[in-house]
Amino acid sequence: MAYLFTSESVSEGHPDKIADQISDALIDNFIAFDPEAKVACETLVTTGQVILAGEVKSKVYLDVQQIARDTINSIGYTKSEYMFDGNSCGVLSAIHEQSEDINRGVDKDNKIEQGAGDQGIVFGFATNESENYMPLTLELSHLILKELAVLRRSGQEIKYLRPDAKSQVTILYSEDHRPLKIETIVLSTQHDPFLKDEEAMSNKIKQDMLNILMPRVIGQLSEKHQKLFDCPIKYHINPTGNFVIGGPHGDSGLTGRKIIVDTYGGRGAHGGGAFSGKDPSKVDRSAAYATRHIAKNLVASGICDQALIQVSYAIGVAEPTSFYVNTAGTAKNGFTDDEIAAMLVKTFDMRPAAIEDRLKLRQPIYLETAAYGHMGRQPQTVEKKFKLPGGESKTMKVDLFTWERLDYKEKLAQSFGLKLPE
Repeated sequence: MAYLFTSESVSEGHPDKIADQISDALIDNFIAFDPEAKVACETLVTTGQVILAGEVKSKVYLDVQQIARDTINSIGYTKSEYMFDGNSCGVLSAIHEQSEDINRGVDKDNKIEQGAGDQGIVFGFATNESENYMPLTLELSHLILKELAVLRRSGQEIKYLRPDAKSQVTILYSEDHRPLKIETIVLSTQHDPFLKDEEAMSNKIKQDMLNILMPRVIGQLSEKHQKLFDCPIKYHINPTGNFVIGGPHGDSGLTGRKIIVDTYGGRGAHGGGAFSGKDPSKVDRSAAYATRHIAKNLVASGICDQALIQVSYAIGVAEPTSFYVNTAGTAKNGFTDDEIAAMLVKTFDMRPAAIEDRLKLRQPIYLETAAYGHMGRQPQTVEKKFKLPGGESKTMKVDLFTWERLDYKEKLAQSFGLKLPE
């Protein structure tokens, strides 16, 4: 029986995503100068105000207020009429030292025996319905907002855009889970009050989204996915009318409040732990990346069409307490989920220190994850620069989104005696 499924995304200027980006900017700055720093920091943003809180164990002193301001400005909150901008907002820091009760379970004399930073369950998911093995509903939701941000930053074709935005995509799937057509697209974008006639302003925004934004989005898709737009689509663009008041002035924002946007758009499962603001000793971040890495390579190897991986941990203990695989009946050549799980346990060391090493997680790579999803992104090497309050600076080349690399698919295919899919 055919069914509808929906995923949403939010822009880098959404209040919760501002909070995520500030928290991850702090992580990056700590790790840049102290790779073994232990950090868990939360951010609250509201009208004209930022509050930082959390725990840190590090030998580095940072100007956390300036890092927060720089992050806010880079997002695009640079004007006083937004009622929230990086140059004038207040920034209060309540960051303090990490509890020794937590730290003694994490730090070990033998690095490889490093314990998990907390108990918890994590999930990784992959599906072959899109080129990067992500649910297509979420992939399109992200793409709409990324392209909207490109238009906003260029200021050429559309001049009235403000940083806050949300999207939502509904797809009709066949009973065997193949995308058949785009059913509904919802887009709400913050904007300047550029016309006195509110109805005319609303109509202008709708036409620009349909005639400028969406062709740019569709043009980036494969021919197969472009065909999903051939049938009539229901568009709801700024369905409440005006969206002038937005960002932290419209709603407060908190770190870790968009965990479904960050992962798989409601597909698969989620263990409940947020990612942003946590160094990689926290397995609800690092192990979630590791299980995505496993699931993606598993599907890419042709062993199954989709995969859900669950791993669980006890605080202070290195070895996982469980490892679970569910291929939803899509495994090839009669392989059972138990057989697949047994092979994966032999192939991937899921101790926290091994994950950090395999995926190069002790690098300042986290700010880039904090908007438009942690999963399904393009692995790349970039150069980043960091500066301490005393003037010391450091320029580093870092590897982003290492968990998205397909560096195990050949090995997994060989282990199961399969040929890689063409």
